[in-house]
Amino acid sequence: MDHFSGRVLAQQRSDEREEPASLTKLMSAYVVFAALADGRLKLTDMVTISEHAWRAEGSRTFVQVGTRIPVDILLKGMIVQSGNDATIALAEQVGGTEPAFAQIMNEYARRLGLSGTHYVNSDGLPSPEHYTTARDVAALSNALIRDFPQYYPLFSVREFMWNNIRQGNRNGLLGKDPSVDGLKTGHTDSAGYCLASSASRNGMRLVSVVMGAPSVKAREEASAALIGYGYTFYETVRLKSANETVLKPHIYKAASEFAAIGVSHDVYATVARGQAAGLQTRAVLNHEPLVAPLSAGQPLGELTVADANGEVIQRVPLVALAAVARGGLWSRAWDSVALLFH
Repeated sequence: MDHFSGRVLAQQRSDEREEPASLTKLMSAYVVFAALADGRLKLTDMVTISEHAWRAEGSRTFVQVGTRIPVDILLKGMIVQSGNDATIALAEQVGGTEPAFAQIMNEYARRLGLSGTHYVNSDGLPSPEHYTTARDVAALSNALIRDFPQYYPLFSVREFMWNNIRQGNRNGLLGKDPSVDGLKTGHTDSAGYCLASSASRNGMRLVSVVMGAPSVKAREEASAALIGYGYTFYETVRLKSANETVLKPHIYKAASEFAAIGVSHDVYATVARGQAAGLQTRAVLNHEPLVAPLSAGQPLGELTVADANGEVIQRVPLVALAAVARGGLWSRAWDSVALLFH
């Protein structure tokens, strides 16, 4: 999947329900990052390790029950080393209990449109009601990179030391491809070997997801092949910038003569390499004429992007870039007459 345009470049059984294993921790990280961004949690906050966290099965950061450990260290334990104990400790800090945290995870999944995903725990240990899809993992990875750029570099940390134990990142692509800068591995006997990776080359970012591979080597080779395919055969271009004015139509009964209409975020398109010159954009308002007042961000139309064959490949809302107030009594009366002849 291209990160900026969201276009899926290659897929196989991408909507089949799969066991996520430690790819679950991508959503655990998203919830913790949201708490940090909102100020409900700080990297320096001390977390007391519960017996439930200490007894976590599977991969561990080797935290000890009753000790107090800063959020910063637990985050690295969760993301770099994939420690289930560190993950549960963070879940209890943010959600009160791990089951309550899982409900928060499900709420964020709903908001992000992850329709094939349901969580019952924070660390990814197997459960019949704990599942996701490759498409949802890619969308979640995109959201992590987009929404929390200040924390995303944690996924590229190769190793860290805690309690005199060196903890290594299990994403082998970090050392094999310099363009790969995250995200997360996963493995259980029932899930197989999983890997969500992201790479950035010359301003184009791709996300690849491999689930159920038979070995570490297989998941890395499949991920590298997907990334290589994407960069070899596709290119991504930015067509419009966030808050760029696309149309400036006349507006009636307003304090100003024209309204600035544009896009609220950068608009990208991903096409076969060499085809970017054939892209065409078309901007259309839903209703004309425009009459004040308008509020900033109010949807007013649509920008479509078509490829060289005329097929629409992207649709983006056009919005008012700034509020437009009503004009004075005289201008409103004059425009009321003018509208009769529009």
